[in-house]
Amino acid sequence: MATFTYNYTMFKYFNRKFAISEQAPPSDVKEVFSNFSEGGSTISADQLRRFLLEHQCEPDCTEEDSKRIIENALQSRKRDQESGGDDDGDGISDSGEGLTVDEFFQFLLFDEFNGPLITQVHHDMNAPLSHYFIYTGHNSYLTGNQLSSDCSDVPIIKALQRGVRVIELDVWPNSAKDDIVVVHGRTLTTPVSLVQCLKSIKEYAFVKSRYPVIITLEDHLTQDLQAKVAEMTTQIFGDMLYFPQTDPLTEFPSPESLKDRILISTKPPKEYLDSKQFKDTSDSEREMSEDGTSPARSIEAEDKCSESDLDEEGLNPRDKKPDQQSAPQYKRLITIHAGKPKGNVRDHLKIAGDVKRLSLSEQELERASASYGADIVRFTQKHIIRVYPKGTRVTSSNYRPHIGWMYGAQMVAFNMQGHGKSLWYMQGMFRANGGCGYVKKPDFLMEKGSNSECFDPKRTLPAKTTLKVKLYMGNGWSSDFSKTHFDTFSPPDFYTKVCIVGVPADKAIKKTRVIYDDWFPVWDEEFEFPLSVPELALLRIEVREYDKHEKDDFGGQTCLPIPDLKSGFRTIPLNDEKGEQLKSVKLLMRFQFT
Repeated sequence: MATFTYNYTMFKYFNRKFAISEQAPPSDVKEVFSNFSEGGSTISADQLRRFLLEHQCEPDCTEEDSKRIIENALQSRKRDQESGGDDDGDGISDSGEGLTVDEFFQFLLFDEFNGPLITQVHHDMNAPLSHYFIYTGHNSYLTGNQLSSDCSDVPIIKALQRGVRVIELDVWPNSAKDDIVVVHGRTLTTPVSLVQCLKSIKEYAFVKSRYPVIITLEDHLTQDLQAKVAEMTTQIFGDMLYFPQTDPLTEFPSPESLKDRILISTKPPKEYLDSKQFKDTSDSEREMSEDGTSPARSIEAEDKCSESDLDEEGLNPRDKKPDQQSAPQYKRLITIHAGKPKGNVRDHLKIAGDVKRLSLSEQELERASASYGADIVRFTQKHIIRVYPKGTRVTSSNYRPHIGWMYGAQMVAFNMQGHGKSLWYMQGMFRANGGCGYVKKPDFLMEKGSNSECFDPKRTLPAKTTLKVKLYMGNGWSSDFSKTHFDTFSPPDFYTKVCIVGVPADKAIKKTRVIYDDWFPVWDEEFEFPLSVPELALLRIEVREYDKHEKDDFGGQTCLPIPDLKSGFRTIPLNDEKGEQLKSVKLLMRFQFT
């Protein structure tokens, strides 16, 4: 359960004058106020604490917390009275040692106090890495599309600041073959030096979360350059770099044991592999990108090739050359051994013994899950699956992440430089567990029955719980948008979509009525969502402005992980299309689980 902490800096919000709200308290707020104030005109510190404990389900709220809230509100009221008179009709009483109904309403609108999610790390962080969904980036160095955008450390920094924990770098020789660059090979993207990327990772790795950062290397290097990677990585990261205690690992270490550490994951050199299990990584294979782009193969031609004939970098086996011996110090870097299956994927889902990471394209995962989903779930109970976007996503679009999460895939790799609903889902999932970048998988994904049966996300299950969502009102658009942004000659016409994203059986879309010509819409509508697998469900909220003749305008969105959703009245800040929080736009809602 979340720790209820109202630190002193948060009380600055009570030190400014309360503006008269454009909206009155909803009837539900007035009713709850009356119940907890026992019919009085103000709610005392003790009554406020009871409200926070019983209605808001904040079990860690203390008497001291509620007293500080009241004291700061009273100080604000006193300044109001000194500057503007005793009772000017704004709902602020001249007497009483508690919050008035308007002050109580204003208190509810502070998301610092009444945000929708548990904000602390609260999952068990001592299980192996394979027990967690991990916030994972794909081609983390690209600033835009997959074919012609710049490569830079800037998107890597932005990803780490958001809490992304897995950074992918494609490493290639430079034009002189004496140094290493990061680039999407055989495309028009411009390279960035590996040193610059590693230094930025070191600086920003733990600004958002102390839990481990994993660097996945797509290696296209010679033996000498592999040795150079080992040297520069060791020098730059120093004690931050984690070296596996045993080689190979029979179980992954835990996120808790790896705090403030950086791990490397890539394919081991050829002599370090069992060729019957995973494909080799030859020199010619290193000349291909994970997405299969090469000077000899267009995207259209690539689509005609059988994916089962290609390795993770997209090379056909007939193009292979003899492998070189790799530098021992490079081997020593690798904590998570990676591989791409040769032949039937199902055969590689039965690998026993040493733990590994298996890479599958989104199409490979979809095909495999259709035929033998239980094998995928069993594999991910010990090993790691990384899912990556198909090569035709040249605009850096993304797929629906639940295709991996439903089967326990830990590293669902996304193009973080894009935007759209799929990325909103990813951002929403990793707001869980305090935003630390690691979300413990539900127990049912880690369990096997007496006959080795596993969770099947396609099977319709009875509802475990019902989420009641009541949407009262929204405001802030008049502050964040120009007066003509939505409509040139009139106020906007807002409506809200409220959706559930999760296993197929839980999918639902609801929509409020349109409130016409109002910057401060009041909907006062309630929706119910029966949930069979709430552990994997997200609540997606999107406000749009109705346009009769053109596409409806975007007015803000957020995606909330239902397992971390708090009950009671909650203020919901909305984000722009890229996921950045808007300055003022917010909704007042109420959540109840029955």
